[in-house]
Amino acid sequence: MSVDIHPMAVVDPAARLADGVSVGPFCTVGPDVELGAGVRLVSHVVVAGRTRIGEGTVIFPFASIGNPPQDLKYRGEPSELVIGRNNRIREYVTMNPGTEGGGMLTRVGDGCLFMASSHVGHDCMVGDGVILANCVALGGHVTVGDYAIIGGLSAVKQFCRIGEHAMIGGMSGVENDVIPYGLVMGDRARLAGLNLIGLERRGFGREDVRSLRAAYRMLFGPDGTFAERLDEVASTYQASGMVERVVGFIRERANRPLCLPRNTDGD
Repeated sequence: MSVDIHPMAVVDPAARLADGVSVGPFCTVGPDVELGAGVRLVSHVVVAGRTRIGEGTVIFPFASIGNPPQDLKYRGEPSELVIGRNNRIREYVTMNPGTEGGGMLTRVGDGCLFMASSHVGHDCMVGDGVILANCVALGGHVTVGDYAIIGGLSAVKQFCRIGEHAMIGGMSGVENDVIPYGLVMGDRARLAGLNLIGLERRGFGREDVRSLRAAYRMLFGPDGTFAERLDEVASTYQASGMVERVVGFIRERANRPLCLPRNTDGD
């Protein structure tokens, strides 16, 4: 299988292109770029910097991938952008490499959809199966867990964590961490419950979801302090893998503020 480069594309001779790569008209590919098997740049795509893109990924017109971070502290350090397999990166999407202050790496998993005009900032870590709807912006150092969905026109503040299978409603401003399986919404996003529809669609069992719902009510209930409720949840539902992941997520960075339900004390 050969490489197909349109005569009106500009591909640096040092770029590494695997079999089946297709580079459409008016695309630009830099010298430190690596494109996996079957990667397709539709047209007018710029792939720059130290960028590696996994097999089967398709990038649509006017996307800017791997250009320098939008960070005034960036001084040209040789950071990287690594994008996994079978992603769909739509029109006008921007993704930036990492910085010295964030581990020198921005990473995107497999099977994600980045809708038009979404942005993945420097040093972000995006899991598998993630969906960013139109015009979603991830600030620098954001972590997004597997199969999370972020609704259109939402913005996620720097250093925030979005847990696996979480759902962010459209036009939300996320300033605090979102627990796995959580549902948040609002211009200053608040936790509105669990992503029950998403869990059903992903095939989670009823008993697992029932335990998760009971743990959620206990965790954000009125009794005791948040730390006491967290310990009680961990003890009561230690046999539930889903609850264990929520507890582990919170304890992993106990100093990080969480998105909480309205009228809940998170002390």
